[in-house]
Amino acid sequence: MSAEKSSLHTRNLHRNPYDFDALISCVPELKHFVFVNAYQTVTINFSIPKAVKLLNKALLLHFYHIKGWDIPDNNLCPPIPGRADYVHYIADLLAEQLNEIPTGSSIKGLDIGTGANLVYPLISHKSYDWTMLGTDINQDSLTNAQSILDQNPDLLSVIQLKSQPDADHIFTNIIGPHDRFTFSMCNPPFHDSEESAMKGNIRKTKNLNKSKKSKPLLNFSGQQSELWCEGGELAFITKMIHESVLFSSQVLWFTCLVSKKENLNKLTNLLKKVNAAEVKIIDMAQGQKVSRILAWTFISQKDRKTWFV
Repeated sequence: MSAEKSSLHTRNLHRNPYDFDALISCVPELKHFVFVNAYQTVTINFSIPKAVKLLNKALLLHFYHIKGWDIPDNNLCPPIPGRADYVHYIADLLAEQLNEIPTGSSIKGLDIGTGANLVYPLISHKSYDWTMLGTDINQDSLTNAQSILDQNPDLLSVIQLKSQPDADHIFTNIIGPHDRFTFSMCNPPFHDSEESAMKGNIRKTKNLNKSKKSKPLLNFSGQQSELWCEGGELAFITKMIHESVLFSSQVLWFTCLVSKKENLNKLTNLLKKVNAAEVKIIDMAQGQKVSRILAWTFISQKDRKTWFV
């Protein structure tokens, strides 16, 4: 049995090795993809798209009681443990104001680019009882996300979806004049072109298979809005920071994942220019992959304490 995944957050439910017997009892079809590898570890081949999707389906049912989760083959299939980490680190960030993690429906989160998978809102609500709004520019993704909610009626009143009609905007058209969000979160498009995204897929597939396959596999697939945008991650987060100024009093903490460490300097310098009251960089590690959360607020420390009252 492999060791606990100590790089994951201490509250992450996925720190222990996968219990495939329990997962297969949730999703019997997963059994066809489970095997014992050369290290005598029970696992799946993570380069097989269907295997990854079935594993996700089982994890969401077993740990979070999400029924009927599914996504189209051409949408991004997210790694559940890493997605859960982001949620738990946001909980720690919010706890700094209160000396305890705030739970319940009064905590409202905004997931930018929720995708067809809806994973951040699902884990956020199931972990901390937060109310969530998921947004996306892709209508097909929102339709799939809604079908997940429809199969879980208990979530219909606590997770809402909203379409972003303009790809040039992030918070505009989403945050209304009377809305208040405790936090926003986002896993931004990483690549700056389709070609760059395809190269990234090939590299990941090679790393998983330790082979020379050049055809990218679908567990790393995704719609354009999920994988790339003009200017890549840096351009997207730069736009997000500029737009966050317009909603500075309506969101307590803006947060975003940053994959490329070299982008942090430019982004933190921009946050100084727009007079953010505080900026934090929170490191996250899942296995060999290191990522970080960039968090910023325009609310003074004194006013932050009264936000939850």
